[in-house]
Amino acid sequence: MPTRDTESRKLLRRLQAVMAEAAQGQERLDRIVDLVATSMGTEVCSIYLHRDAATLELCATHGLKPEAVHVTRMRVGEGLVGRVARSRRAINTPDAPSTKGFRYMPETGEEVFSSFLGVPVQRLGERLGVLVVQSKDARNYSEDEIYALEVVAMVLAEMTELGAFVGEGEALRPRHREQVLIRGITGQEGSAEGIVHLHDQRVVITNPVAEDPEQEKARLTEAIEKMRLSVDRMLSDVGADREQAEVIEAFRMFAYSRSWLRRMEDDIDAGLTAEAAVEKEQTAARTRMAGADPYLRDRLADLDDLSNRLLRMLTGQGRATSAVPDGAVLVARNIGPGELLEYGRRLKGVVLENGAVGSHAAIVARAWAIPLVLQATGITTEALSGDAILVDGDQGVVHLRPDEAVRAAFADKLAMQAEAQKRYASIRDRACVTADGHRIELMMNAGLIADLPSLPSSGAEGVGLFRTELQFLTRNKVPKRAELAALYARVMDAAGGKPVTFRTLDIGSDKVLPYMKRQDEPNPALGWRAIRVGLDKGGVMRMQLQALIRAANGRPLTVMFPFIAQMEEFLAARGFVHREIHREKSLGHPLPSELKIGAMLETPSMAFSPRRFFEEADFISIGGNDLKQFFFAADRENERVRRRYDTLNVSFLSLIEQIVNRCAETGTPVSFCGEDAGRPVEALCFAAMGLRCLSMRPASIGPVKHILLRSNLAEVKAVIAEARESGEQTVRPAVMEYLRRR
Repeated sequence: MPTRDTESRKLLRRLQAVMAEAAQGQERLDRIVDLVATSMGTEVCSIYLHRDAATLELCATHGLKPEAVHVTRMRVGEGLVGRVARSRRAINTPDAPSTKGFRYMPETGEEVFSSFLGVPVQRLGERLGVLVVQSKDARNYSEDEIYALEVVAMVLAEMTELGAFVGEGEALRPRHREQVLIRGITGQEGSAEGIVHLHDQRVVITNPVAEDPEQEKARLTEAIEKMRLSVDRMLSDVGADREQAEVIEAFRMFAYSRSWLRRMEDDIDAGLTAEAAVEKEQTAARTRMAGADPYLRDRLADLDDLSNRLLRMLTGQGRATSAVPDGAVLVARNIGPGELLEYGRRLKGVVLENGAVGSHAAIVARAWAIPLVLQATGITTEALSGDAILVDGDQGVVHLRPDEAVRAAFADKLAMQAEAQKRYASIRDRACVTADGHRIELMMNAGLIADLPSLPSSGAEGVGLFRTELQFLTRNKVPKRAELAALYARVMDAAGGKPVTFRTLDIGSDKVLPYMKRQDEPNPALGWRAIRVGLDKGGVMRMQLQALIRAANGRPLTVMFPFIAQMEEFLAARGFVHREIHREKSLGHPLPSELKIGAMLETPSMAFSPRRFFEEADFISIGGNDLKQFFFAADRENERVRRRYDTLNVSFLSLIEQIVNRCAETGTPVSFCGEDAGRPVEALCFAAMGLRCLSMRPASIGPVKHILLRSNLAEVKAVIAEARESGEQTVRPAVMEYLRRR
């Protein structure tokens, strides 16, 4: 019976010898099950591999009927093998038939075997299969036997990654060579063809079996010491920042964990190399993460990060943001705005395994007008750097290693888009006047100084929204007033005299500053955010307003406050501006030649606010993204509900019309800013409701102008009115039918 040291190492060395022999995938698997059964003294050893994400297939066996190989299949969760795959944990029972979940597979002849031990074959959260041993005797397998089988499963996972079992049959198909379709959600529209560039390069362990355990432990100790020094430096660099220090101190606790080191040393004693031992414990941690509460999941993520650092040190493989190839599509689990900005505009697209539509990465991708797909489950395990990839941001779909038919269809789509862009370029300098004579202003949204060069090429008449929070989100401490003033001045310079509307700091909810203590709020979208933070943290707001006034340096200045929910908030925020104007005047600094102070209308409450609000505001900008989610009580980060409610719902359009009419009563300019402004059909309906200014991403201006130039708003308004009167929930079908007829 193997133990955790000598016997286990003997088994792994025999396994290594089998791996080294010249053999096809099936033959190699057959030899492995024979070897494991003999070494562990069991009558059965079987390997089940994933045919697809939901199905397991018996691919090799010693002791069951050979004709069941590549015939017996089961769903994940079905039978004891399926339960091991689903839970990613071992099942050990002396009486398999009476164990909960047991399912008899008659073609295998397993009815004569009583005991069962199954362990998952997995690698860093990716389910690859299940390794099983069985015996006729009713025996409980010992901890040493379970451990030995887990170590063998670890080696099988690494060999599967390297393609050691490629052969006939679906379950033995080449890994990372076939085409894969992955569905996610749209973070930013657009299409791109390129090659994968992994943000965290996949570490490949070429030899998981150790020759000299003492040497491997020395390698591990050396790497651990280097890692601990780097964490200590991180802690000393934080200085007096208590909150960051607390985070790094928790990180440091894991780095100095004796139990973590001891488990890895035990794995080396069992026959694994240092890097294989690190990855084995990392895989176990990720399994624990899956079912942990959010707090523990965050802590285990620290351990995951440390494991990645160790693996890079041990293998010499690592992240390289500088070596970004031409045509790169960035693939990552998730990424912060600072890390994404490091890549610059070298990227053709971004695909994230996690992420949200309102995340910082999504904001940057929209600013760069590159396609972004979020929640693309499995992309980081399926993709390898250099793989061909097609990103369809419009549909939220990714084609990895596509075949020629998919490539050809995608090329046709790109060609059609290129042709459309030529049409949009031809109308770039034309004023946007509808067929029945209504002048519509089309503005662009921005958040980076790098966005401004696209102002003239997009045909935008100015910047309807400049997001100032990105300069705060991409730093590890609050930027200085002089830095912000210089940045805002460059924005105005780059705009070339065209108007720029600066939105003050909009943080909270999904936008948390790295140096700001995260608030424990049950519903952060409705919590302490945007203007609420600004009014409570007056020092930051004053500093930002001072920077804006100094950046204007005698030029016109337009300032807008986000997330106003009642009139008093706007009046208080406006009071901040007037006080800073008075202060700057007393200091002898030049004042803006013209000052406009407006509010974003993002909560339904403001549509019913007192008339005085509309009289006091110099302008109103409807913040469509938030207004829509609050109007329908549908979280825009939640895919289950956010697409359930149509922007062209008659009730939402009625709200827009009410806001437009209230602004008209007081002569207050009003615009619509948000994703829907950049969708041609929605933009057309907004214009029909009376909106004469729309602000959107630069790439949307051409398509929106194209439809508006050819449209009669009076006719569209009549179509909307008819749909309303007929009792329809949404006007979209009626408007689309009208457009098809025209």
